[in-house]
Amino acid sequence: MDKLYVIIPAYNEEANIEQVIKQWYPVVEEYNGQMVIIDDGSTDRTYEILRHKEKECPLLTAISKRNGGHGATILYGYQYALEHHADYIFQTDSDGQTLPEEFEAFWENRRKFDMVIGFRKHREDGFSRIVVTRVLRVVTGVCFRVRIPDANTPYRLMKGQTLARYIHLIPEKFNLTNVLISVILVKKGCRVKWLPVTFRARQGGENSMNMKRIFKIGLQSLIDFRRMNQILQRKGEYIEKDGV
Repeated sequence: MDKLYVIIPAYNEEANIEQVIKQWYPVVEEYNGQMVIIDDGSTDRTYEILRHKEKECPLLTAISKRNGGHGATILYGYQYALEHHADYIFQTDSDGQTLPEEFEAFWENRRKFDMVIGFRKHREDGFSRIVVTRVLRVVTGVCFRVRIPDANTPYRLMKGQTLARYIHLIPEKFNLTNVLISVILVKKGCRVKWLPVTFRARQGGENSMNMKRIFKIGLQSLIDFRRMNQILQRKGEYIEKDGV
């Protein structure tokens, strides 16, 4: 039976984390899964709550690490899942914006594609986030020569075998891990399926992102993307030998 790992990064999500576990834990139970929530050095009660829920939920693993940002925490979770021989890895966030009811369509497509990724429709997360998504679409197109509808969606199901082949290309402290994974899989000709997903407003707590921080990350990412594209081109022949 296929082994599923659900990876959820969390930072200062004491207002949301219990509800997110409640929503997604039935998915883990139904699909032979493990839920791994990585606390990224929260300064509130997030990890305390996770440890308490861990006692109630045998399929939940709570991990605490030093703060490194969203991208680094996702990468940590992916590496953990691969080390535990995950056949499929699903990632979502801990702010309650995504719906577990939409997961079934992703699971049904898992064997046909290397990655099934959502593109956000009916978005309620604010105009600034929508602008960021549109800018990312342009930037990834210019830097990598690929067309990706929504590169950073926190609703993606990936084959463990495929992710294992390319994860070494992701810098450890890269801010936009999911963007780079999307780019690599598309650029290398992997089979990628896009499905529409609902994206609600944050369900509680405060958003740690603001326009100043978004601009700073965006500027650094543009620099990183150009460097990463050169790396991908240099390593292209080696990667293609494996095939997908």
